[in-house]
Amino acid sequence: MAEAKAARVAAEVVRGAARVLEGAGGDYDLLLRRVGGSRFVLLGEASHGTHEFYRERAEVTKRLIAEKGFTAVAVEADWPDAYRVNRYVRGESEDEDARAALDGFKRFPVWMWRNTVVVEFVEWLRAYNEALPRGASKVGFYGLDLYSLYASIEAVLVYLDRVDPEAARRARHRYSCFEHFGEDTTSYGYAAAYGAAESCEPAVVEQLVELRRRASELANRDGRVARDEFFYAEQNARLVKNAEEYYRSMFGGRVNTWNMRDRHMAETLHALFAHLSAEGEEAKVAVWEHNSHLGDARATEMGQGGEWNVGQLVRERYQRDAFLVGFTTHRGAVTASSDWDEPGRRKRVRPALEGSYEALFHEAGVERFMIDLREEGSARELLRLPRLERAIGVIYRPETERLSHYFHAQLAEQFDAVLHFDETTAVEPLEPGAQWRAGEEPPETYPTGM
Repeated sequence: MAEAKAARVAAEVVRGAARVLEGAGGDYDLLLRRVGGSRFVLLGEASHGTHEFYRERAEVTKRLIAEKGFTAVAVEADWPDAYRVNRYVRGESEDEDARAALDGFKRFPVWMWRNTVVVEFVEWLRAYNEALPRGASKVGFYGLDLYSLYASIEAVLVYLDRVDPEAARRARHRYSCFEHFGEDTTSYGYAAAYGAAESCEPAVVEQLVELRRRASELANRDGRVARDEFFYAEQNARLVKNAEEYYRSMFGGRVNTWNMRDRHMAETLHALFAHLSAEGEEAKVAVWEHNSHLGDARATEMGQGGEWNVGQLVRERYQRDAFLVGFTTHRGAVTASSDWDEPGRRKRVRPALEGSYEALFHEAGVERFMIDLREEGSARELLRLPRLERAIGVIYRPETERLSHYFHAQLAEQFDAVLHFDETTAVEPLEPGAQWRAGEEPPETYPTGM
């Protein structure tokens, strides 16, 4: 009886604080007011395969660009693949359309960036940039992740072949350390970690140091284009260094590799901010990543276990100049796999577990809403209490959901605002295939079958 009454009171508190979202784009006025003059707006997602998260994140970002002068979108994607999109949206590539510009995204999970919402957003960015006055700063699209070791090696070599063939020869010699492993980064990491092969660390560090030593010479050859191309090459060389360390450390424990990856993404974000700000007025960047990367780790059980993340590192560095937005859902469908490297399927998302933030938001009875978590009051106090929070990555296993997809968090400390969409749909890949269309839709009575 007492628990039921407490649940009703909690739902009423949430309902009173909820600001209804009635349509795309136009009803984010309050959110933009709360963002204020922040230079970093971190827009999360509770899964890597939910249509509404992609769509609404894009709508918010369009307004940040058009109304608040944001000049970059930085995403949870590999640097060279995203930079191909960057060249397209800035009118500097030969790709004929957004689909072609996204062709670089071939690594699992392809649907994360090769989906219908991202295509529309990339075309919008291209059109927006084309309509800007001559000389105005164009909006860019950049990747923050570190998985592209071999693609980044190739990008460094292509750049050096063009500007300094002798330096390219030295770089090839250094990077040849990886040749014994083809493009199997896991095999390299295992062999280097256990002494079965020589570590490539000295070679990749030496290459980055040489490139940085020549920064002034290479970056100032031909104005902005030369600076941009050098920055692109330098970030690829830094990625190779960090990725080598990451793969070599994979067998030493999850916390260490998680922290290395998020540190790399935060460092890349800072380097991007500094590069863009050097061209004039301080840059403003919208960041798209999973809630688990963008919500402050200090407010989660992962943080208590020693993990940090991009949200925490950005908050620590930029304080109130960063605004963190989480996204949640109660039930619906998601594009995800059952295991790594398997095709994406359209899967049913089970209703949220009792005791979770998502279940509490469902009980509030509002289909789509925002809560301002910086606003003092009973809702903020309620949402500071630890509850379960769901996280679906590229893999979703409903049969082990409590263990594999939930963690404890303090939502009001984790984010500055939360957007909730009670029932959501699966993001549509550009090449959905028969397996995606067939999906893995269990009956409503799953798992009992009754």
